[in-house]
Amino acid sequence: MHGEYKVHGGKLVVADLDVKDGRLADVQIAGDFFLEPAEALSDICKALEGLSAEASAEEIIAAVRKGVDADVALIGFTFEAIAIAVRRALGVNKSWHDFEWQVIDEKGVSPAMHLALDDILAREVAAGLRAPTLRFWEWERPAVIIGCFQSLKNEVDMDAAERLGVDVVRRVTGGGAMFVEKGTAITYSLYAPIDLVGNMSFADSYAFLDNWVLKALNGLGIDAFYKPLNDISSTKGKIGGAAQKRYLGKTVLHHVTMAYDMDATKMMQVLRIGKEKLSDKGTASAAKRVDPVRSQTGLERQAVIDHMKETFLSLNGGKIGNITPQEYAAAEELAKSKFSSTDWLHQIP
Repeated sequence: MHGEYKVHGGKLVVADLDVKDGRLADVQIAGDFFLEPAEALSDICKALEGLSAEASAEEIIAAVRKGVDADVALIGFTFEAIAIAVRRALGVNKSWHDFEWQVIDEKGVSPAMHLALDDILAREVAAGLRAPTLRFWEWERPAVIIGCFQSLKNEVDMDAAERLGVDVVRRVTGGGAMFVEKGTAITYSLYAPIDLVGNMSFADSYAFLDNWVLKALNGLGIDAFYKPLNDISSTKGKIGGAAQKRYLGKTVLHHVTMAYDMDATKMMQVLRIGKEKLSDKGTASAAKRVDPVRSQTGLERQAVIDHMKETFLSLNGGKIGNITPQEYAAAEELAKSKFSSTDWLHQIP
């Protein structure tokens, strides 16, 4: 049995093993990591020998920790990474290539429809009615999308939004408010089986699920990197932010909005961004945080999206898909009943 796990920003961990009488046997851990002292690798393998093939990640981690000296240095990998590689060898944790992905890039719809589609498609994946999916959004009109737990009055100047023709909607995920206009942002959603992130913490899953897009941006010449907890950034400033929600214990919705060519002046009229929000960003104004993808690539927005799609498919496999008429119809109903409703928007005034 063979399992691999690439640590985000780190090294590859490989587990090769057998299972005899329900227990791990002939365990070998390998990879391009660093380990001091080198003899500790033998201790790690010995610690895994004889463990139950049904051991949890926590039990595997505890066994390895106990089996090595306290001063051993794992460089470029972790005890958690060893557990994930072992469980992947056992067929417990999955990798991107264990799924047949669909990639969707379709027509622009209203902000409320986008939020409804997120909910519908995530539930479809959870129910096994849809393959795991990457969906790119097309913004039909200007919008502010606030996080599930934000106060509307604290985040948005509703008078300015009405004057400027900006829709205001509330999404199901946490995080901060976003301002978008047609053609100014790149937004995508991943509807991924929960097995893909396995026993990762929420924080680790953000980095893991954004790794492919960092590679895509790096390929375009952007020095992009992940900044905990949920930002995609570069040496020239913040590019975008991510948010997540888990559905039925089976699917993780992970969506990201990146600035392509944002109108910072209009954004500042509509959003109420206080000093406390900016206190850990190392910048004096929100406008300076907007560092559009356009300025760093010189490419048209669609060219950037096409490169992202190509990167995803080359790294993870999959094919181009579509949203079905039935899914659109279900989303239209949900947009009317929930995401366009005053009650939902004002649930935290």
